[in-house]
Amino acid sequence: MPETGQNSSSEGVLSFDLTTRPWIPVLRQDGSQGELSLREVFEQAHDLRRIVGDLPTQEFALVRLLLAVAHDALDGPQDTDAWADLWADENCFTPVGAYLDAHRERFDLLGADTPFFQTAGLRTAQDEVFSLNRIVADVPNGEPFFTARMPTVERLTFAEAARWVVHAHAYDTSGIKTGVEGDERVKGGKVYPLGVGWAGNLGGVFVEGRTLRETLLLNLVAADTSNLEIDEADAPAWRREPCGPGGAERAPTGVRDLYTWQTRRLRLHFDETGVHGVVLGYGDPLTARDRQHREPMTAWRRSKPQEKKLRRSPVYLPREHAPERSAWRGIGALVATEAEKTQGPEPADYLRPGILEWVARLVTEGELERGFLVRARIIGARYGTQQSVIDEIVDDHVAMAVVLLHQQDRRYAEQAVAAVGDADLAVNALGDLATNLARAAGTEADGPRSSARDLAYGLLEAPYRTWLAHLADTDDPYVQRTVWQQQVYRMVGGLGGLGDRLMAAAGDAAWQGRIVQLKHGTGTEWFNSALAGKWFRAALHKGLGRPDSSDMPPDADAAPAPETTVKAPA
Repeated sequence: MPETGQNSSSEGVLSFDLTTRPWIPVLRQDGSQGELSLREVFEQAHDLRRIVGDLPTQEFALVRLLLAVAHDALDGPQDTDAWADLWADENCFTPVGAYLDAHRERFDLLGADTPFFQTAGLRTAQDEVFSLNRIVADVPNGEPFFTARMPTVERLTFAEAARWVVHAHAYDTSGIKTGVEGDERVKGGKVYPLGVGWAGNLGGVFVEGRTLRETLLLNLVAADTSNLEIDEADAPAWRREPCGPGGAERAPTGVRDLYTWQTRRLRLHFDETGVHGVVLGYGDPLTARDRQHREPMTAWRRSKPQEKKLRRSPVYLPREHAPERSAWRGIGALVATEAEKTQGPEPADYLRPGILEWVARLVTEGELERGFLVRARIIGARYGTQQSVIDEIVDDHVAMAVVLLHQQDRRYAEQAVAAVGDADLAVNALGDLATNLARAAGTEADGPRSSARDLAYGLLEAPYRTWLAHLADTDDPYVQRTVWQQQVYRMVGGLGGLGDRLMAAAGDAAWQGRIVQLKHGTGTEWFNSALAGKWFRAALHKGLGRPDSSDMPPDADAAPAPETTVKAPA
């Protein structure tokens, strides 16, 4: 059945009230899915697992919207004591209902004067209305075979449109856009690139609990959080003057402002059965540089090129996610403190997300039990072709006990990071083995090396995640680190492990071998798979220690490989 807007007056004016109409997709604790209104999401948060958007980036944008509502409705929290009161109160979101009633007019998607996240009367000089492809991000430009919306989006329900409006402000692409009337930035009917939506700059990070209620509270940072600036005048978009065409350069006031930052100007075109078009232009610009004291949901990296350009130091930019790198391999960026990343008097090269600094404070001050399990969720978009299209979306998580974030007891975090180093060592050793086997057989080495590394990381990922999730179960993380090293050795270098499988697959040519020349020497040596295997196990033994004797190959104590690698004679 087509969705219809509800009449809000006797004149038949259409309305879609986001505070009472279902539009936010949710996953319940029992595994069922549905759509809820803003009011229902907060009323049922304790029974919901999480938000589920049409895309992971949409989920991130909707979580930030809910946080802006919660921060404003609860007017805080001001400190950890106030937060602890909320955590202990099952009905902590009760004030949200009255808050939404007070601001209901600004949450009407179809409102004539103040439509939600839109600009009333927005139009181009030629009164053009554009395809909904401009706001629906799961229609890849030029790639219609990867979407069910093929080849264009003709119509959206009001619920779908509301979600994509929120997403457009957060993740809209850059590029040249059609100018709208009243925007002083228009030149020749166009506005030239001003950057992606605010969240599109971020390597998004937030903390998930067991329920949506826990998730919202865990990410509800207190106003007195160190290294996070929240002005008393901080307010979300619906408590500010409605946006007109164009945009103004201004500094954000805090998290409520940033979570609802109006990076675009748009207006939906609709009839009684749904939305059929959109006008979309640029809104308020915001540079990503040095916002680490305002934006808590991303890690940050020092930018040496920006420091050179601006002639000041340090300069930080958001640290984006690498689609090819799983979240567990980047655990150091999540749990390492600033002091642990600083070399001498130099500022840290990386800063972990403020949201994790906040959770670190909660566990350090005893508001959360050390073994409390959370998921550090990472979501981000990678743009291509001058940021005019979304090429890839990253969605991953790492489950860990909050003790890893403890600001005083750093033993668990140190061993978690070191355990990733153990995996890296084993993967590199396996890559070297693949390279040496290829050289022994006289074949090209780059492909086998890359494949071996990918295979090893894939095999180690699930065991590491399981090991990390249970790290807090022990009083001695150093013993658990040894257990992990033994597990890595068995999987990669033990009998029947990845190394044995590579050697078996290398075939007779590698087993027979050939004469090779040492890379930095004058001599030659007969090089075959047997010698490559000895070097491989020696590298594992040196880096991971002695494995269980039952799993140790006969040549595990072989002399270590020379520091030089071999190469074929010219």
